Amino acid sequence: MNHNDPWFDTPIDRRQSDSLKWVKYSDRDIMPMWVADMDFRSPDAVIAILRQRAEHGVFGYAIRPDNLNSVAAEWIYRQHDWRIQDDWIVWLPGLVCGLNAACRGLTGEEEQIVSFTPIYPPFLSAPEYSQRQLIRCPLTHHNGRYEMDIDRFADTITEKTTLLLLCSPHNPTGRVWDRQELESIIDVCLKHHIVICSDEIHCDLVLDESRRHIPTASFSEAAANNIITLMAASKTFNVAGLSCAMAIIPNPQLRHRFRKATFGIVPHVNAIGYLATLASFGEGHDWHQRLIAYLRHNRDMLCQGIAETGCLNMDTPEATYLGWMDTRPLGLERPVEFFEQAGVGLSDGAEFDGRGFLRINYGCTQSTLQEAIRRIQKAIEDYK
Repeated sequence: MNHNDPWFDTPIDRRQSDSLKWVKYSDRDIMPMWVADMDFRSPDAVIAILRQRAEHGVFGYAIRPDNLNSVAAEWIYRQHDWRIQDDWIVWLPGLVCGLNAACRGLTGEEEQIVSFTPIYPPFLSAPEYSQRQLIRCPLTHHNGRYEMDIDRFADTITEKTTLLLLCSPHNPTGRVWDRQELESIIDVCLKHHIVICSDEIHCDLVLDESRRHIPTASFSEAAANNIITLMAASKTFNVAGLSCAMAIIPNPQLRHRFRKATFGIVPHVNAIGYLATLASFGEGHDWHQRLIAYLRHNRDMLCQGIAETGCLNMDTPEATYLGWMDTRPLGLERPVEFFEQAGVGLSDGAEFDGRGFLRINYGCTQSTLQEAIRRIQKAIEDYK
């Protein structure tokens, strides 16, 4: 089950670089499959524009390229059929600060923030950093996929709930929320005056050919006026270390409150972050298509390998390059350490409010993934 592509098959030594992902295990024979960045070189257009900028040699304060907003808007329209306006965009040095700005700027001290769990850890920490109460609404698991239980959500919120932190597509489960699910959530939030902050950083990484990402704010004018959408080129084009993202906020009042929460705390985007985003959205289409094909084959290889263990469970991710692996049938007390001893470094599901689960990153060469699967299977065989 190989899908050869020289760009993505070529291994790059990241142990000798500044990679957070690889340095963690630089002194041990452990394959890093944890933090969400890929092992692939970014598109040639990104490398070229950064090289050109470096050769200029002066790195003072930078302003946003004049055409960046229009290029980003064109990418979003082409990929997701959503037309946005230039003045809706607020540029940020990352999406995590966007989550925190939403919590601080859009809620009061006595108000509550709700999110579906398991969830990417900053969703759990952002309300805490803002001294806000977090309400957790667990996803349900039905017929091999995670789902949002709308009735449970409606029962979970209170008159103090004023913000929903939504992850779409969902990290770590890999779900692509369908139209009915999103419409139901929007209806409840509009009825109860709950603003939605929708983190859509993985929107360009839909792998399931029968599904498509629908921007939460694209349903109606009422929805758009109640939603902050967070997007970036960072996950898709593997430029997360260059720190550039955007909040798309059609409602000028929400946009003002959001901006105000960033003043004096959130720094401006740096020069190369802007340029990498410009090149990614402007010239990265062909690379992106090749990436999706490669990740789809990696996902299928991983799902087959996990199924062959006979005791680990993992739903087929519909999007992202992250798998959510259920180790509970093994009864492991410390699943992360168990697999580290087997030579594979994974993310601890407990940090996502999913104790007993592990998140695995398959955004790597197929040879790396094959070896990781081999180590996982051997660990299970030896444990049995």
